[in-house]
Amino acid sequence: MDFKSIVTFLGSEAEMSATLPAALELSRMHDAHLTSYSLGVDMTPAGGFYMGASPILLQETLERAQAEAELLEETARKLCNNQAIRWGAESAVVQFGGLPALVGLRSRFSDLVIQTSPYADGALPTQEAVLEAALFEGQAAVLVLPTGRIAPEFGKRVVVAWNQSNEALSAVRRALPMLQAAEHVSVAVVNPPTHSPERSDPGGLLTQMLARHGVRAEVSVLAKTMPRVSDVLMRHVEDIDASVLVMGAYGHSRLREAILGGATRHVLETAKQAVFLAH
Repeated sequence: MDFKSIVTFLGSEAEMSATLPAALELSRMHDAHLTSYSLGVDMTPAGGFYMGASPILLQETLERAQAEAELLEETARKLCNNQAIRWGAESAVVQFGGLPALVGLRSRFSDLVIQTSPYADGALPTQEAVLEAALFEGQAAVLVLPTGRIAPEFGKRVVVAWNQSNEALSAVRRALPMLQAAEHVSVAVVNPPTHSPERSDPGGLLTQMLARHGVRAEVSVLAKTMPRVSDVLMRHVEDIDASVLVMGAYGHSRLREAILGGATRHVLETAKQAVFLAH
């Protein structure tokens, strides 16, 4: 099993330089086809030109977005041109409100979407929208790379955040190619509930499933010694020197996480390692 179709969405030169080299390297590692989509996004609010402004103004903003997308696509083609992988590069222009539909359509038939953190310094407003659109509209797995680099030891040690949720199980299934290639997989269970169906053997059924897929996994039951579960998980990732955290995304509603915070958002804001997400 392997990732055979990888997609990345690029909205600026900075995002391209942070994302595309890593996407190329992962595509080479998995013998996958890589498609990069260069986005020109018109950030004009819906209805912003309805109060008597000239339609020419709207045309100018769309033409500017078109020029930016074409320039990004040209740069992407130059970066991909001499790579020993199968690849494609396209550009698209869209108003911000139409971004979820576009990203969802382009990502839903991929095995993996690769992006950099939408909460890093200098991140564009579109990056969070792209991440959520890939997860929800596209129902795709997303690998978020905070550093934008792939270290030589990438993927050798992986932590799976397990809380018995549908989102966590979906992430594990989507990450199977990465888990099968790993040398060590730690299934991290934080404060397993005493009335859970798995209370006598937390994570046992999951590790059994993984073993049947050739994944060498062990369970780590962790006490919640910090205010946030996400802090406990990230400390465990650092303690075992893992390079990837696999977790279910947005167990609570996106609105609740945006307002009150949540494990997904906090991990993405603080992680120094790659985070593999699925919903």
